[in-house]
Amino acid sequence: MNNDYNRLRSWTQQRHVTVPHFFFQTYKELGILDDEAVLIMHLLSFFEESIEFPTPEDLAKRTSFTANDITIRIQRILQKGFLEITQGVDNNGMIFEKYSLYPLWERIMQLLDQKAMAKSEMSAKNDEGEIFTMFEQEFGRLLSPMEIETISMWFDKDGHTPAIIKAALKEAVVAGKISLRYIDRILFEWKKKNITSVKQIEQHAEQFRSRSVQVIQPAHEQPVKSGMFYNWLDERE
Repeated sequence: MNNDYNRLRSWTQQRHVTVPHFFFQTYKELGILDDEAVLIMHLLSFFEESIEFPTPEDLAKRTSFTANDITIRIQRILQKGFLEITQGVDNNGMIFEKYSLYPLWERIMQLLDQKAMAKSEMSAKNDEGEIFTMFEQEFGRLLSPMEIETISMWFDKDGHTPAIIKAALKEAVVAGKISLRYIDRILFEWKKKNITSVKQIEQHAEQFRSRSVQVIQPAHEQPVKSGMFYNWLDERE
């Protein structure tokens, strides 16, 4: 019983082979077959043992493949661009060959970046769709083709974000001037002032309110409300 326990303890204390979780998530999308994935994991195992150029015979001892099968599959992985053979120099100055999976990790990162970008673009499209819905709600009707084109130009031509357009709509509602022309003028003023975030809008308006408090308070006992309306289009620098 003690011998079994010692063997189990010895087994659990062995070094584990590290295989990035992203590899399992993406290797099918990259076109890596299951048998190729097994060989890649075995290569990682050899790398952990500081064996950087295992032979087909070395790999065959740990798999159900023959050395010839492994040679064919290794060549296939090389041709697909997931594996490369590089050179190293040992302590004696001797040049040796070794396998590198750097191209595979690079392809995985590229795929993950593409997915993240696609997700971001989808999110942006959803945000844009929400903007059109908000305008229809405020107008109390469906937008005309001309109005849809105008709002689309704010995104595509002027480069305004959904958050900025939403803020401009809010300013128009507060001013009681809900029209695309008025909102377009607000967006033009913001772009001229290089205002590109809601935080900048709030800071700019707060500076106006602070100046107004300094001017108005000495002549009135009532303090100026922090939420007083700031008319962007009537401002004079």
